Amino acid sequence: MALKSTIFKARLNIADMDRPYYGEHTLTLARHPSETDERMMVRLLAFALFADERLEFGRGLSAEDEPALWLRDYSGVIERWIEVGLPDEKALRKAAGRAVEVVVVAYGGRAMDAWWAKEGGPLARMDKLQVWALDGEQSAALAALAQRGMDLQCTIQDGQVWLTDGTETVLIEPRRLAGRGE
Repeated sequence: MALKSTIFKARLNIADMDRPYYGEHTLTLARHPSETDERMMVRLLAFALFADERLEFGRGLSAEDEPALWLRDYSGVIERWIEVGLPDEKALRKAAGRAVEVVVVAYGGRAMDAWWAKEGGPLARMDKLQVWALDGEQSAALAALAQRGMDLQCTIQDGQVWLTDGTETVLIEPRRLAGRGE
């Protein structure tokens, strides 16, 4: 018998002074059985960083032809393809062929450092690609906020992201490794 995804609900209030973008989103996140809380919360963070009324989650780890998140225009053109984790160069080149822009939100501590040492050179030369890195402690702190029902406030200013559930507050400072800034 196949394991089913665990459903998480989140109300995410975003105040992004850097773009500027302000909005409240009611989100449903399906966490694949092989997905960690950390990865799921990095997907949620990626949503906050690139929030838009048309931004939506892909089908997840079980669908290799879809990203973690994507933004499509009304005609179906993929404006932004967002991956989280440590994707390989081949997958990102394929995504760049399908989308106007590709974004990676990388996390994973030492594994991320090894991934960037291996893939960074070729990836940094891709015109359509932005790569953002999260510190291992910060992504772990994000995972600690995971609950089946979440009510979160996200404030983004001067490149810093503050995410709080009203009790705990996490500061995230994504580092740009490649590409232009948002």
